[in-house]
Amino acid sequence: MEFRTEHDSMGEVLVPADKYWAAQTERSKGNFRIGVGIETMPREITHAFGILKKAAAIANSALKPEKMTEEKLNAISKACDEVIAGQLNDHFPLVVWQTGSGTQSNMNANEVIANRGNEIAGKKLLHPNDDINMSQSSNDTFPTAMHISAVLMIEDKLIPAIDLLIDTFKRLEKENEGIVKSGRTHLQDATPITFSQEISGWRSSLEKDRKLILLAADELKELALGGTAVGTGLNAPKGFDVKVAEAVSEITGKNFKTAENKFHALTSKDEMVFAHGALKGLAADMMKIANDVRWLASGPRDGLGEITIPENEPGSSIMPGKVNPTQCEAVTMVAVQVMGNDVAVGMAASQGNFELNVFMPVCSYNFLQSARLLAESIVSFNNNCAVGIKAIKEKMHHNLHNSLMLVTALNPYIGYENAAKTAKKAYKENISLKEACVALGFLTAEKFDEVFHPEQMV
Repeated sequence: MEFRTEHDSMGEVLVPADKYWAAQTERSKGNFRIGVGIETMPREITHAFGILKKAAAIANSALKPEKMTEEKLNAISKACDEVIAGQLNDHFPLVVWQTGSGTQSNMNANEVIANRGNEIAGKKLLHPNDDINMSQSSNDTFPTAMHISAVLMIEDKLIPAIDLLIDTFKRLEKENEGIVKSGRTHLQDATPITFSQEISGWRSSLEKDRKLILLAADELKELALGGTAVGTGLNAPKGFDVKVAEAVSEITGKNFKTAENKFHALTSKDEMVFAHGALKGLAADMMKIANDVRWLASGPRDGLGEITIPENEPGSSIMPGKVNPTQCEAVTMVAVQVMGNDVAVGMAASQGNFELNVFMPVCSYNFLQSARLLAESIVSFNNNCAVGIKAIKEKMHHNLHNSLMLVTALNPYIGYENAAKTAKKAYKENISLKEACVALGFLTAEKFDEVFHPEQMV
């Protein structure tokens, strides 16, 4: 491997000749050999840095044209576009487990954009600190990258995934209208419900989660950029914070704005905690939905067996013909991971000492993992399971008419206590509710038939 010599304030460093990063990135690579190749800084953060660095150059060009010339702006913008597009991912090698402010990742972006920009310009035009980091600090750029990446992940990946599954449930509701089945509470038989009503509960949960997640995403659209080192805006020109937020909005197509209080924006991560709480709410509902589906599909002969789901792969290495609800299991494992991540996000957010939170990389890493896993697991669950759900009407009908809780329909005619006696007698003697009710003398057979209509109990 060939190397070139780069330098920073601490001296000279050898850097791989084919990489755009420079001395500070190389130092971080050597100092933090933790999770190398596995827990690299999320690419969403890398791309967000491309967005904010381009926006900063645009704002500086408007406010400090003598320093951020058109030539510099052009080179920076082109290099940033490549970062945003993911074309320079190989030049961002740093891990999550670095300084808690994300300083090395900020410098990684500065160095890569400067060196690539110089290559585009065909001369030594840009300096990582003086030009790419102009009017900025790691302390305001990393929290800005956190918010940008979180918003893009939520609105561009997670929400479309949720919408996909909502649409599937809407279709299933229509297809299963009028199919009456036994409801269940406490895992015990309950009064009747239609299968479409049951599905509507799943759909409505997702719609509520969607609303709450988007509500939380709005708070993430406030940016710390412009606060620089401690929130005072030192070395940033007046109005930089507003202009840079406008530029980020223009680049992303999202309505970002500058944070009203930069002291809060640098040290507090409450918006991340709030938004991740909404992700946890979605995870909880997906856990419930996936469990409902696998319970209803349990069997095929010794379980509930009220629905069938697609058979995607053999389920056992020893039991021939066995098929398992693997998509449901994947969703439930993702839900557990998200719930664990919520603890990490909350703990990280609590470490805002004085003017800066120094747990930002781990906070963002867990947040983005949660949103990504939820989006991808929902799409997988939809495409490989939910779209193929089929009601087994005969089994639903059998279970419905075998349910002792249909006795609830008799409450208005024989009273709660007599209805309880009827149910207990039917269960103990393994006879029908009608037989038990008539034998106890509560109703005649004719009257029972007149008032007992399970399909009308929904």
